[in-house]
Amino acid sequence: MNKSMYQIETLQKIINDEIARRAEVLSARNPAELYAPVNYSLGMGGKRLRPVLLLMSFNLFSEEIENALPAALAVEVFHNFTLLHDDIMDKAEMRRNKPTVHEKFSENSAILSGDAMAFLSYQYLMECHSKQLFDVAGLFTDTALAVCEGQQYDMDFENRLNVTEEEYLEMIRLKTAVLLGCSLKAGALLAHAGDEMASQLYDFGINLGLAFQLQDDLLDTFGNQQSFGKKIGGDILANKKTYLLVKALEKAAENHKTELLRWLNIMDFNAEEKISSVTEIYRQLGIKELTEEKIDACFSQAANILHDLPVNDLRKEQLSNLSKNMLGRRF
Repeated sequence: MNKSMYQIETLQKIINDEIARRAEVLSARNPAELYAPVNYSLGMGGKRLRPVLLLMSFNLFSEEIENALPAALAVEVFHNFTLLHDDIMDKAEMRRNKPTVHEKFSENSAILSGDAMAFLSYQYLMECHSKQLFDVAGLFTDTALAVCEGQQYDMDFENRLNVTEEEYLEMIRLKTAVLLGCSLKAGALLAHAGDEMASQLYDFGINLGLAFQLQDDLLDTFGNQQSFGKKIGGDILANKKTYLLVKALEKAAENHKTELLRWLNIMDFNAEEKISSVTEIYRQLGIKELTEEKIDACFSQAANILHDLPVNDLRKEQLSNLSKNMLGRRF
């Protein structure tokens, strides 16, 4: 076991420096029009949650984090590829307070550059020199397919009003949580921590990811646009089957359900009025509080897994602090 742990800010800097270095390499490649959207996407910033989790997991067992850096980069590139394509599907205009890739360039450019990012992520992953690379590549591929499955369920839900809480949670497990679980498990595997430890960290990541997506749902309606980085109310305008809407349709009495269905079916509307009206229904039904309770339940489950992790308390505390700082919540 290592004697010290890297601080979160140090890991973020290591990742950002590596992204900047890779950006220079991509900028020299042709055609430039293919790689400019890639660099724009990766240069939009963010907390680098997934690669930091991978490096932190690796650092639980080894100080030589440079051995895991290619895998961390692969996870971040893949994650940004999914965001790029998600934004096209969602017709999103803003991401991290900047124009989305398809808005800045074009939809066709965003699709093609996103495809390039998917392949780049595998290219970077293959740079890892580890006996565990085959297992990590298998995990990475399974995760990529799961993310696509989750996105398909998300699209399917657009045409359904009877989405259950269980179905929604399974969708976000696939679409969001598995990549956090993959990041933590990959870091442990690359550090030769053993399958049991890697699986515990995977489960920790799954619960963390569920909480993260539920919190994202909550912030889309009740957050601050400047800190959230996206327009507030976007999910409401798009009739997205978020946890908030699923619970509202489940809990609503006839009057509220009729009003909700009217807003879900109306084609010609004032955007601000729709956001305000649906948000008010959520307030009256206590949906904000119900969502916060579910977030806390997922965090509690993550905390229990972390508590049982057979590493010393200092390392548990540092991983807990990472989660608190990254997600803005506490166990």
